[in-house]
Amino acid sequence: MNGFEGHPSIMRAPLFTGMAFTPDIPRSSLALRRIALFEGLPDQRLDLLAQQCLWHSVEAGKPLLLRAEQQQGEVFLLVSGRVRVTTYAANGRQVTFRDSEAGEHFGDIAAIDGGPRSADVVTLLPSVLASLDRAAFLSLLREEPLVAERVMQRLASLVRQLSERVIDLSTLGVQNRLHAELLRLARTAGVAHNQARLEPAPRHAALASQISTNREQVTRELNVLARSGVLQKDGKALRVADVARLEAMVSQVRGD
Repeated sequence: MNGFEGHPSIMRAPLFTGMAFTPDIPRSSLALRRIALFEGLPDQRLDLLAQQCLWHSVEAGKPLLLRAEQQQGEVFLLVSGRVRVTTYAANGRQVTFRDSEAGEHFGDIAAIDGGPRSADVVTLLPSVLASLDRAAFLSLLREEPLVAERVMQRLASLVRQLSERVIDLSTLGVQNRLHAELLRLARTAGVAHNQARLEPAPRHAALASQISTNREQVTRELNVLARSGVLQKDGKALRVADVARLEAMVSQVRGD
């Protein structure tokens, strides 16, 4: 179990006070070129953004944002590492929304509407991030229409994903939800010759939080899929050995 998986009190210990600048992280416009949101921006704009940002080096398993906390509305740019967008129910159950990889950004919902954070965010790996304050982010949206369009496209994609997830949680059993999540992971990893390799293999507890169940049920269903030949253990990875069969299983229960 990772340090951030478990009781919500672990998540509620704030890591930063005012998200202080970390001196050993250079304010580099080259680093910002890794952020998909800024692709194609001129050097002058990237240089200005690099100076406007605060820069942070964060260990794995540390909280970055806390749900319902009224912060300053910064937008975070993930230069390297990986983070998990998640939250906890009152009974301590973790619900995971998604993982974000290097090159992505998060925190823009609170920056746009000025409201509290809608989820917790924790680091999965040691990460380097830049944070842009709300005023600078909103100014960027007004001055760079391409950036504003990308933000709208991302938010629209999130709405579609969450709508699909609500339907799955409302209409599918645990077994079918796990099949759908494995299929999503396989497509994200890349399918070749009807197979996909998930590396590292997803933790059972992480899968459980994604589909709103417990780890024991996930373990049972993964064993069933392994016995049927759909899944194979491959060192530290998990191989989806028959993506077409998994797709058929998901399509059948969704009525696609």
